[in-house]
Amino acid sequence: MRIASFPSVVNADAEILILGTMPGAMSLAKYEYYAHRQNAFWKIMYTVFADGNIPEVFPEKVALLQRNNIALWDVLAHCERKGSLDSNIKNQEENDILGLLSDYPKIKKILFNGKESHRFFLKKFGPISAINLEVMPSTSPAYTMKFEEKLAIWRVALER
Repeated sequence: MRIASFPSVVNADAEILILGTMPGAMSLAKYEYYAHRQNAFWKIMYTVFADGNIPEVFPEKVALLQRNNIALWDVLAHCERKGSLDSNIKNQEENDILGLLSDYPKIKKILFNGKESHRFFLKKFGPISAINLEVMPSTSPAYTMKFEEKLAIWRVALER
């Protein structure tokens, strides 16, 4: 099945861009980034930047990222995929990430939410000068690292 990513979540103050690969089935159904309840993304963001209580309303989640100068997008704009696993992706088309970086020059760090997003990025764009690229442990429940370990790594990377 051919699927499409969402628009970027970004504002003029963004300094860090977090890139996933492609939204999973639950996210696509809800039209929200990281909508699967077992995905640790929002738990990590709300533990690092707030009191740990995650709101149900997606625009409130977006507001937290924007208050903390974080942009969010996916490496891929379109692909074919059965289920939600990145390993099932084929016939992909990338988002215009270089255009986004040009439009938002304060972004100096890209955090990849898992190895696959990084792999797809490098395959299309290669390394980018003046941008720090870091591969983070995937927040997906399919990546079985303990939450506390994921949180510790993400916390360090989110510091400026």
